[in-house]
This record gives sequence, C-alpha cells and structure tokens, in this order.
Amino acid sequence: MKRITAYATTSGIALPEQPGVPARDACGPQPAAVVRDLRDRAGRSPHGLTFGAADLVVVTGLPGSGKSTLMRRAVRGARVDSQDTRDRWDTRLAGFLPYAVYRPLVRLAHYAGLRRALRSGAGVVVHDCGTQAWVRRWLAREARRRGGTLHLLLLDVTVGTALDGQRERGRGVSRYAFLRHRKAAGHLLRSVEKGNLPEGCGSAILMDRTAADVLNRIDFAAGVATAA
Repeated sequence: MKRITAYATTSGIALPEQPGVPARDACGPQPAAVVRDLRDRAGRSPHGLTFGAADLVVVTGLPGSGKSTLMRRAVRGARVDSQDTRDRWDTRLAGFLPYAVYRPLVRLAHYAGLRRALRSGAGVVVHDCGTQAWVRRWLAREARRRGGTLHLLLLDVTVGTALDGQRERGRGVSRYAFLRHRKAAGHLLRSVEKGNLPEGCGSAILMDRTAADVLNRIDFAAGVATAA
C-alpha cells in the first residue's frame, strides 16, 4: 500500500521532515510551506496520509466535491464535519422547520464541537467549506500553540462533478451560495498552485476525484509532533 507521511521523507512524494518543537518555541523562523500535487496520476497516488500527532488537517473544496465522503471513509481518529452536525439537527427539526431557521444553531453546534475536539490536543481532521477563512486562521493558531502543523487537503473537482455530487446526496446549495463557494475555492486553488498557502498553513496537498477515491486512510502518528 502506498502511503505518504507529512512528517518524514520516505518517498519522492513525501513532505519534508518537520521535527517537533515545544509550543513555546513554535513562533521562531518556520520552514517554507510545501505543496504536493497528486492530481492527474490515473490512480497512482498514495493510499494513505499520515500526519504528526499534534497536527490539524483541513479538508476543503466545492460543495459536492466529496469532502464528507472522504472523511467518513478514510479518517482514522478525530474528525469534525459540519455535515454530520447538520444531519443530526435535520433528524430532529427538518420535518417541521426550514433549514434556514435553524442554520445558525447548526453552525454554533459545529464550532462548539470543533472547539471541544481541539481542546483534546489530539490530531483532528476538519471539514471546511472554503468560504470561512477565519476558521483556517483559528486552526493555524491552534496548531502552532500545540507545536503542530496545519495541513490543507484541497479537493479539486470540476463544477459539473460537484453538482453531480450534490444531486447524488440529495442536497444542494443555492445558486448564489454555490457561486460564492466557487469563487472562494477558485481563489484558494490558484494561490496554492503558485505556492502561496493561507497564513499559518505548513503544507497543502492537491487531489482530484481519482486521487480522493484511491485514498483510504488519513491518520496521525502517535508520539510524533510537527511544527508549521
């Protein structure tokens, strides 16, 4: 099984070694951010991604790109997915209230759950819709505080694939919301392709749908901490 580690160089596509440092020293000079492009490999991409024990991973992409599906299938460890939070609230309220009414409560519950997960100190994989840049800034600060690294896992799919994904799950977003997501995701993708990562992000991995389908494990190595 092909695997890629985010904390040690083990193959031509692995991220460079980023040895752990105490949180109090994490504000010094930091290594340059790393971008790994796993797109257009016809399925010959890693089957696993392993990160440091104190790292945080953000999975981002268009609505319908497969973020939740990937997280549910591959994450071994803590994951915080806003879709899971919405599903729980939908079970209780969707029968007699439109989603717009309780959307603020869903968001509040999601961020409260994320805060609890971060307080554990363990590695966490977080779903990010791409339009809330402040969330990535929050996670970057938390990663540095704990002496870890924030990693970005970006799913790059076509608009048609994303819309098909929304239809398959039986739930879409409005045209206005999708255009907002598309603009934000496009801007992020272009920046990452140029090597310009969001502030505080130590690495980024670009994946297309084929690479995402091959990936079956995202985990955190016990006893290993990395610094952004």
